[in-house]
Amino acid sequence: MKLKVGLLGGGSWGTTVASLTAKNTPTKIWAKNAKTVDEINKHHRNEKYLPGAKLTESLKATHSLKEAVEDADVIVMGIPSHSFRYVLNDAKPYIRPWVPIVSLSKGLEQGTRMRMTEVIESLMPGHPAGLLTGPNLAREIVAGQAAASVIAMVDDTIATALQKIFRTGLFRVYTNDDVIGCELGGALKNVIAIAAGMGDGAGAGDNTRAAVITRGLAELTRLGVAMGGRPQTFAGLAGMGDLVATCISSLSRNRHVGFNLGKGRTLDEIIEEMSMVAEGVKTCEVVMELAEQYNIEMPISHEVYKVVHEGNTVRDAFKGLLRQQSGAESDPG
Repeated sequence: MKLKVGLLGGGSWGTTVASLTAKNTPTKIWAKNAKTVDEINKHHRNEKYLPGAKLTESLKATHSLKEAVEDADVIVMGIPSHSFRYVLNDAKPYIRPWVPIVSLSKGLEQGTRMRMTEVIESLMPGHPAGLLTGPNLAREIVAGQAAASVIAMVDDTIATALQKIFRTGLFRVYTNDDVIGCELGGALKNVIAIAAGMGDGAGAGDNTRAAVITRGLAELTRLGVAMGGRPQTFAGLAGMGDLVATCISSLSRNRHVGFNLGKGRTLDEIIEEMSMVAEGVKTCEVVMELAEQYNIEMPISHEVYKVVHEGNTVRDAFKGLLRQQSGAESDPG
């Protein structure tokens, strides 16, 4: 018997993952927008988020949370971090006991500083919680280009079963039991991607981008390990792989935000014209709180925070980084 997937969230990545799983097993996607639901059901498209992409024809859409999850054997949460708790709480009465819940979100909850699997565990005790993460740009994957991802769960037996649901064609899926490391890698790299985009927008060169990515990886690894992740996770797909893709791709939302900040535009202008969420904008505030809590030096993230939340310019940010004392490469900062 094939496992049924209920996927919540009709954005670009949620729709892409639903289209992937629909190739392997019956999948129903929930979207708030009735037009999106109608378009997926009738035309197998989601033009708002994936223009020109053809979705798997067997994928079904609904704007009823109950219908999406009531008979699902696996719940996949394609919901941004700021809405994650509320949508899951609304779906909770209709989810059957012990069903695994997988997060696609790469953010941290403001206020609580919780990872999304922690939100799942707090709302849905008894349900195995995990995530799908890695260098996964939705438009490339829905177009059939080769990519690799990680399904992270503490229980390797469940992870291996879910691996078969997500793996398809040129989309390769690995398992990892370091949920903390995988989840933090996905969330923290978005802040560094804003920094890389800022440099690109301001006209800095490839050397600058390489330095931001490399020192950014050192930053997120320091915090991630302090919070319980394994160092090797940050050198893998969920860490360095995701960081590189997000920092260099024109398809990256967080790099897009940074790039336009580097061009001198205001954050409000940039966000207003975007239909998708750039998680790094909200995450950088939580990252600074965590850095203080764990006493971790994160100079790049701090400069991004000051640009995004305190009105500093990109020029101020690079001056701030240049004022940092340089020691041995293994030192913080």
